[in-house]
Amino acid sequence: MQGLMQDYPLTLPHFFHRAERLFPKKHVATNTPGGIERITYGEWADRTRRLGAVLEALGVSPDGRVGSFAWNTARHLELYFAVPCTGRVLHTLNLRLFPADLTYIINHAEDEVIFADRSVAALLAPLLPELTTVKHIVIMDDGKGDVPDDPRIVDYEKLMADAKPVEFNVTDENQAGSMMYTSGTTGKPKGVVYSHRSMWLHTMAVMVHDVLGVSEVDTILPVVPMFHANCWGLAHAAVASGANLVMPGADLSPPTLVDLMVSEKVTMAAGVPTIWMGVLPLLAGRDLSSITKVLCGGSAVPKSLSEGFREAIGVPITQAWGMTETSPIASTGHIKSYLQESMSIDELADQRATVGLIAPGVEFRVVEPGTVSPLPWDGVTSGELQVAGPWIVRDYYNHPGSQESFTPDGWLRTGDVAVVDDEGYIKLVDRTKDLVKSGGEWISSVELENEIMAHPKVAEAAVIGIAHPKWDERPIACVVIKAGEELTKDEVLDHLRPRVAKWWLPDDVVFIDEVPKTSVGKFSKKTLREKFVDYTLPTA
Repeated sequence: MQGLMQDYPLTLPHFFHRAERLFPKKHVATNTPGGIERITYGEWADRTRRLGAVLEALGVSPDGRVGSFAWNTARHLELYFAVPCTGRVLHTLNLRLFPADLTYIINHAEDEVIFADRSVAALLAPLLPELTTVKHIVIMDDGKGDVPDDPRIVDYEKLMADAKPVEFNVTDENQAGSMMYTSGTTGKPKGVVYSHRSMWLHTMAVMVHDVLGVSEVDTILPVVPMFHANCWGLAHAAVASGANLVMPGADLSPPTLVDLMVSEKVTMAAGVPTIWMGVLPLLAGRDLSSITKVLCGGSAVPKSLSEGFREAIGVPITQAWGMTETSPIASTGHIKSYLQESMSIDELADQRATVGLIAPGVEFRVVEPGTVSPLPWDGVTSGELQVAGPWIVRDYYNHPGSQESFTPDGWLRTGDVAVVDDEGYIKLVDRTKDLVKSGGEWISSVELENEIMAHPKVAEAAVIGIAHPKWDERPIACVVIKAGEELTKDEVLDHLRPRVAKWWLPDDVVFIDEVPKTSVGKFSKKTLREKFVDYTLPTA
């Protein structure tokens, strides 16, 4: 048919060239032990092009995997673009994985080179004899740490000093550009591969106002690691839009994060709930008038946490939902205009406790487990959340048997249990594996946790199921008390009684020093279940 538009590949060099040409004066600021280091996008673009030459000099295959073992820094951003823009695949490595999992995924991905921050390079040292495909370890000096004694070690800046800028050109939009592995909470970690096309489309979605709304006016603080879930798309979107970036480096302590938000006049910050729980008590008296959006994901955001930010700085937390397998943004907590006008403060707080509306480009359905039949949008009927779309994974990298994670018609089975209201807002009830089944009925651990964490003396809370001879399972609450406070089991249960069904009340409340976390900062209920596997519930 005449008049069709020209077919143009959707590849990452487009975003790189845009930042280089249109926004050379915008900047990336990196927090280091010696202070803030700033680099303009113009300087960053030159270094990124020279890094492309370094990859060639190191002998990386035309489509080879390049590992990064690093914090959020300007150097890591150079890798984010130089590797895929030369046709190779960036494999971001989780700094917090167990050594056995880290060794497994490096060998499984067949990484040829690993770029490692000096501060974490020692973590790789005991693994080096087992890394069969790695030809070079490139050390990026971030100010401290021991460098392993290995003949494969080379220095990043020395390589860059000798390199000449190269041109970037990728013509196949379906070519792999990046890969990340799931955290391996059940079984071996699984590799998720992102194509140039999927990252391009995901970037455009992240820039949409009703999704994350990244734009040129923003100064973005991604506390979410660049090695986790594609940095929620913020690294790509910042470059594409010309937004300033503030990279926190290795220091993710709440006081440092608040200082960065104030001094750099951050407009948008993103992290998991445990990060913002630590930040909230430090907000009083600080000038955070520049903040327009605080993004949170990774696990359910307690209503009390979001409202705490609204009361402290006038900006509630915006909840987003996704997974490594969804690139990751699949939905965000945008509230429709007429709902904002008609809802009370409490109703709006409840609405923000959902994961919001599905992002443009993503399809979703909530189904009866084991089927593909959608359930009604009545805000009550719960089922398995399934998604599909152009940036949703269809299988895992070189992982036989992975089709169990997908429906016969190709949708991703997320493992989340959700309900949908008549406006299309998705509320996560629980993870399938974290639901407590008591007497044939389901109890939502997430809802119990959120209600417990609304208690003013509670810092953290996690709910798990314990075997019960009559009811199959019963919930217990593992509670962390705020510093300087005292709290009893009866106080927790009295707080819950008017808020949840009587049969949902935990059979016991156990006070612990800290809720264990996964490698990406989520509550590790698997660890708690292992800890309390032989726990005996109190008799009535």
